[in-house]
Amino acid sequence: MKKNNLIAIAVIALAFGAAGAWYGSHQNQKEAAALAAIAPVPAPASAAAAPGAAGATGPVDKLFQQSLPDSQGVKQALAQWKGKPMLVNFWAPWCGPCVREMPELSALATSEAGKKLQIIGIGIDSQANIAEFAGRMKISYPVYVGGMEGTDLSRDLGNTAGGLPYTVLIGADGQVKKTYLGQLKFEQLRADLATL
Repeated sequence: MKKNNLIAIAVIALAFGAAGAWYGSHQNQKEAAALAAIAPVPAPASAAAAPGAAGATGPVDKLFQQSLPDSQGVKQALAQWKGKPMLVNFWAPWCGPCVREMPELSALATSEAGKKLQIIGIGIDSQANIAEFAGRMKISYPVYVGGMEGTDLSRDLGNTAGGLPYTVLIGADGQVKKTYLGQLKFEQLRADLATL
């Protein structure tokens, strides 16, 4: 199959995936509104907890509780990056915009700004596909295998559309500073990094 055909198929698949995610989200909102009209659902106990309260777990805490295999299949605790500003990039080898932004992410990781920031990639695919992809590409930052569960992790961090690439800027304080859906605009990202 020609490269152009593969790219076209990937773009179409991504478009259908985004449309499905939107439709599913829209349907879930309608169902939730209908149920709430019948019997309002009480907020979970953790939502009622004050920020910083003992036992309270936010989306970044959940991220740091994960141990994911790296591209070589070795499980790594994401807590090793706690306390440092982070850029978490959710991607997939079949996602054209994800692949196009990787060289600039790699350049950022090795730049002066990258010394003050930890970039990690969480791949939404199988271990075998991510290992093969990482072997072909020169990626200068750690890449982990999130599998399909990585989609849930990205949703916890604000990716309500479920699209890729999805990038989260987290401050050293463990707070989400900004999220980016779609291919990164590096001029904007650099301006955001300057505010950390």
